[in-house]
Amino acid sequence: MKFLTVSALSAAAVFTMSMQDNKPLYQKGDFKVYEMKGSPDYPAATLKLNSPANHAELFEGKNTFQFDVMNYDLGQQTPGAEERMCANSAKGQHIHFIMDNAPYYASYEKNIVSELKPGHHVLLAFLSRSYHESIKHNPAYVLSEFNVGEAKDNFDEKAPHLFYSRPKGDYVGDKETKRLMLDFYLTNCDLSAKGYKVRATVNGNTFTLDKWAPYVIEGLPLGEAKVKLELLDKNGKLVKSPFNGVERTANLKTEPAAK
Repeated sequence: MKFLTVSALSAAAVFTMSMQDNKPLYQKGDFKVYEMKGSPDYPAATLKLNSPANHAELFEGKNTFQFDVMNYDLGQQTPGAEERMCANSAKGQHIHFIMDNAPYYASYEKNIVSELKPGHHVLLAFLSRSYHESIKHNPAYVLSEFNVGEAKDNFDEKAPHLFYSRPKGDYVGDKETKRLMLDFYLTNCDLSAKGYKVRATVNGNTFTLDKWAPYVIEGLPLGEAKVKLELLDKNGKLVKSPFNGVERTANLKTEPAAK
């Protein structure tokens, strides 16, 4: 059963119209940043972690995390994916599994095995469209903590936090490298002109975002794309969080040589 509030045709049409009217939020030479609009909505989509329980004591080594997904189809292509002209998973919709704000693991199944070392661990998991855009509402994510052995807990689940999601990994060929999606996940806060904001720096281009939304980056050259994201409070100060100020590198490549 598919759970959608818009058809594939309407999703594509909404995206096409939004791009026609969309003006860059930031531009410097060929480098441009746009808000990505027109994605199909899944207001009833829900993600729940059945096991292990929050604050559970886990084993060193492999642990299985058992999720329940409601009103959302893992493995299905999100309508309008092709029209976005950015990297899209051929395996469809999935769960982004982020342990300790490390690069996410994309899972197309409800059970996920993760290998843990001794220490305190923070898990963020959320539902993702096939083109890796997160679903940004409360029932669609899980935030939990775990200990392996003796560990000191320095994480406040009720405080504002920012987790990095995209861009990630390798982008190959004109279709993937022309447009990169910038996406992140917030907990216990939202963005606004007079409140919290995200400061993004991409290859030396710094811009501020005051809306929690996915964004499109255009005009990056082939090679490394260095991305830094920082959650700021209403006074422009860096929010205290063990994961704030994260930096990642994505790689933009030409098409692989034909064999």
